[in-house]
Amino acid sequence: MTDQHVRPTGAGMMRYLKEAFSFRWNLLAFAGALVAGLISPSPDIVIPLVLAGELTYLAGLTSIPRFRAAIDAKAHAEKKDALVATPGTRTTSRETLTSMLHGLPPKLKDRFQRLRDRCTAMQTIAQGIHGRTAAPGAEDLRAPALDRMLWVFLRLLYSQQALDRFLAATDEAGLTKQLESLRQREAQAKEKGDERIARSLGDSIATAELRLENFRKAKGNSEFIAVELDRIEGKIQALSEMAVSHQDPDFITSQVDSVAESMAHTEDAIRELNVITGLSSELDAPPPILGTDLEQVTER
Repeated sequence: MTDQHVRPTGAGMMRYLKEAFSFRWNLLAFAGALVAGLISPSPDIVIPLVLAGELTYLAGLTSIPRFRAAIDAKAHAEKKDALVATPGTRTTSRETLTSMLHGLPPKLKDRFQRLRDRCTAMQTIAQGIHGRTAAPGAEDLRAPALDRMLWVFLRLLYSQQALDRFLAATDEAGLTKQLESLRQREAQAKEKGDERIARSLGDSIATAELRLENFRKAKGNSEFIAVELDRIEGKIQALSEMAVSHQDPDFITSQVDSVAESMAHTEDAIRELNVITGLSSELDAPPPILGTDLEQVTER
């Protein structure tokens, strides 16, 4: 889910000057120079020179784009943290769930709904077979673990949608053809001895190679997500069948926990895709999906 409350903006000249002046080594140097000026034989000459040097330092540092960008990022992070710390402004897991479900096309939304219904049916069947006399914590078939599986599945669906849009908007064959053309032109420029054109084409080649590598990585991620979605569906289907055939509820709960723990590498992959999907890593804890009325959520 993208951050809609805080957008990166320039921190402002006063903030740039404050950060530049409060830099630890600058404060030490400035204070030392002032002390030296005060005890010097000509403080009326030395101190103005120290102040002039400090102004030159501040003007030079605040004019550097990289320094400004670093301060802008710091200010943006502080604003975001302040919103999170303010009561009533933190994005809740329910709001994230609502936003993600609304962002899915009907086909993917239906796929998630079917899997969630299967988990609910699994719990109902197990409770009906084993009765309410099962050990405490076992009758719910570890709802937190099931919520975690469903949460990973939903984020995978969301990631798949974002990757599909990216892949559909990019022409791999066109990128490959462009790269070959640039390499041929670079070779021709080198044969003619035109180093200026060769250098320019070399930079264009590096950019084209990066685009092609990014496309292939996205394609690989898309294939991985498709496999993971099928794997999770298969695991939950197997668990629902075991809930009927096994008489030991502790065995079922241990299997649910085991499957949930096996998703650590999947969750890491999802975090890597946050830049493309716009999802935030702040809410990795799964919301209570099984205990939420999804029809009410999706109608909003």
